[in-house]
Amino acid sequence: MPIELLNRRTLLATGGAILAAGVHGLVAPARAQVLAPTPSMRGGSNNYRPGAPIVDRIGGGGFWMTGTVRRAGDGAPLGGQRVQIWAHTTEGHERDPQSHGATLTGADGTFRLEMPQIVPAFGQPHGHLAYDDDEFETVFLRPVMPSAADKTLEAHFVLQPV
Repeated sequence: MPIELLNRRTLLATGGAILAAGVHGLVAPARAQVLAPTPSMRGGSNNYRPGAPIVDRIGGGGFWMTGTVRRAGDGAPLGGQRVQIWAHTTEGHERDPQSHGATLTGADGTFRLEMPQIVPAFGQPHGHLAYDDDEFETVFLRPVMPSAADKTLEAHFVLQPV
């Protein structure tokens, strides 16, 4: 005896379930997700230099520091924000002035700055980034790279207005 997979009962039950889920999606109000601000990381402010110059590139380049800057709450991208970057690299220690530079975010909130290859300091390859302007609370980040052979490192800021 053949098994009947599609009959009136399964068709009505399936259609009712789809209709109920669809109607719920149309009737339920949309809720905005609240994006929490990024907390400063321990050790992120080590060797920070207030007022590091905005540069096109730090040193000879070859490594890319990238990321985004968004506003806490609604997550809107923040253009024109200053992000300072520094690290222990093949060309200098993170305390050396030539190992520091800053860049501005684009209209879409992204930033990208080329710098020398990051090398391990205290056993970990890591970078330092800071947002330190007056419009939002200061945030220091210290992301660690999974491998010293990586050629990029990403960091993302979600800023809380002052």
